[in-house]
Parts: sequence; C-alpha cells; structure tokens
Amino acid sequence: MATLTADIPACREDLVQLLQPLIRQEGFQSTAVDGVHVVSSIYGCQRNPMIYEPGIFIVAQGRKIGYLGENRYHYDPGNYLVQTLPLPFECETFASPQMPMMGLAVLIDPVMLSELVAQMGYSHHPEQADVEPMASVPMNASMHQAVLRLLQTLNDPLEARVLGSARVREVLYEVLRGPCSGALLQLLRQQGNFSRIVHVLSYLHRHYNQPLEIEQLAREANMSLSTFHLHFKNVTCSSPLQYLKRIRLLKARQLIMQGENNVSTAAMEVGYESPSQFSREYKRYFGAAPRSERVGA
Repeated sequence: MATLTADIPACREDLVQLLQPLIRQEGFQSTAVDGVHVVSSIYGCQRNPMIYEPGIFIVAQGRKIGYLGENRYHYDPGNYLVQTLPLPFECETFASPQMPMMGLAVLIDPVMLSELVAQMGYSHHPEQADVEPMASVPMNASMHQAVLRLLQTLNDPLEARVLGSARVREVLYEVLRGPCSGALLQLLRQQGNFSRIVHVLSYLHRHYNQPLEIEQLAREANMSLSTFHLHFKNVTCSSPLQYLKRIRLLKARQLIMQGENNVSTAAMEVGYESPSQFSREYKRYFGAAPRSERVGA
C-alpha cells in the first residue's frame, strides 16, 4: 500500500491546469471521451460509503483514502487507485476551497482490455492465486505522461473525437505494465475462483432488486455453499448478504438524492418489501435517515 512521501508534491500542477477547464461542477462529470470522467470537490468528507465502477482513479490535487475491510488505499498526486470489481467501500476525502480535490476516472473497457492483453502476450500468463480487487499504485513517469496526454486530448474537441480512445488505451496499457496486471487479467479469465466470484458479482448487479437466495448464488459460481462463502469474502471483504444489502442501499441512495423517488418507492425499486426495515438499515449504514437526504429536504 503506497503513501504520499516527501518527494511527491501536494499537487501535479501540469495535470491541474488541464483539469480546470474541464470542471464545471462538484462531483463526477462526463467528458468528450466515453468512459472518462473528471471529478472535483472543494469539501473534505469523512469516511462515507460509496461504490465505483471498475476503473482507474487519478488524483492530481488533494487526496483520498479508500477503506475496504482492514485495508487502506491512498490515492493522491503520488498514487493512483485501480479497482477491478464494483465493490462497496468507504472513502475519505481531503479537500478545501483553497485546495480542491481534482482528479480523473477512467473506466475499464473489457473489450479494450482483452485486445491489449492479447497484443501484449499476456493471454497465457498463469493464474495468480491471490489478487486484490483494489490497489494503490505509485504514479511513475510513464503513467504520468499517459495521463497528461489524455487530459490534453480532452481539452481539444477534435482530438477527443479522433484520439480519445487511443489515449485511454495508453493509460490502460501503463496499468497493465504495473503491479495490478494480475487482477486485470483475472477479469478476462473464464475459470478459477476469482473469476467465478466476478461472474456472481455481475449477476448480483443485474438482479439486485429481485429476491435472491445464497444457494442460488453458490450455484451461479458452481461452488458448494461453504466454498462460495469463503471465496466471496476473500474477494469482497463481506458476506454475500452484506454485499447485496450494501448494493441495494447505495442504489437507493442514488435514487433519493437525485430526487427521482420518494423513500418508499426507492425502497421497493431496489428490492425491499418493508419501508421501515429499509429506513432502519439505511440510517445504520449511512448515519442519516433517508428522508433527510432528499433534494430540498
């Protein structure tokens, strides 16, 4: 796990200068290139539950700490975050109006990843027994230059249309050259315990709002119930029921905070039958009642 060291600046000024014209509001914002978002915040935030799609997260100014199980993951101007699975985790943000957090999120495109793996000759690499779905990786010079070129392209509409995909490919290539290649390769494999859990997570994200039994998920993984529990927890740092509950609550929070649904409707849409049970579990997880988080509440 990498941390900010004395020889790493508080910000990467060249990246910040290219991010500033792209930032229009707080939070995640889309760009001219599919799968690439800029992110910013002037507010620090204590540990807060959230979920990212699989991707690469680069911070040019400010810093964040992710918490998954007993592990901490620093992403800051000296380290980027690689997340290969959509796992609920907790995130702490360090930012202020004087030093806003600014960064870039590049989602992992499985088709692009598969093409790169084949071209790099990684297709036949042996499966690694222990791979982590989240990692903090030191930002080396070649990765920094790849991110710089991507940001330069995002600032030019014509370049973004013509070269955007190639710039994303270059960033993913640099990640594959680093210590997280094993976890990325496992996303493409069709066998092995990690790959079976990846399959189940994909199934859960498609069917989270439906009644699900753990036995059914174990069958999806082609594992016995006890083996499934063991490998699921090794990958996600939670039990299958805890994971499902967190996914439902995070999805419901999105609906509530966007103002698209009232609390009862949001609860039903994510699979809860009892609004009162939903409200209890929501407050326990997020530390606030769902009604208090509605837009305009």
